[in-house]
Amino acid sequence: MPSLRFCGECNNLLYPKSDNNAKILLYQCRNCNYAENAHPEPGMAPCVYKNDLLTIAREQAGETKDLETDPTLQRSNIECPKCSNHEAVFYQDQARRITTNMTLFYYCTNCKFLFRDPKIKHR
Repeated sequence: MPSLRFCGECNNLLYPKSDNNAKILLYQCRNCNYAENAHPEPGMAPCVYKNDLLTIAREQAGETKDLETDPTLQRSNIECPKCSNHEAVFYQDQARRITTNMTLFYYCTNCKFLFRDPKIKHR
């Protein structure tokens, strides 16, 4: 976890800035233009930004706790593929970061199994 650095002159936060001519990384104050070289802390790599990409092949639902008791969710009589119960709550979720498609998730009120509509073809 990167630590915060503060200006030695005005105590404001220092922000990463690259010096393209010298090809070095600096931390610079946006208030008084104080700058210092960015030396990594012992055992730490000099990380300014980390882009963590998710590579999930299919849609996955988000947090699903106590959905059967939520009075704001709509109910459906769709058959659960696990226990054959005919009562489920459903909601939409944009679970994939790659696309902007919304996925309809069903949550069985009997066995608490989370599933998608089997009639709809999924990627």
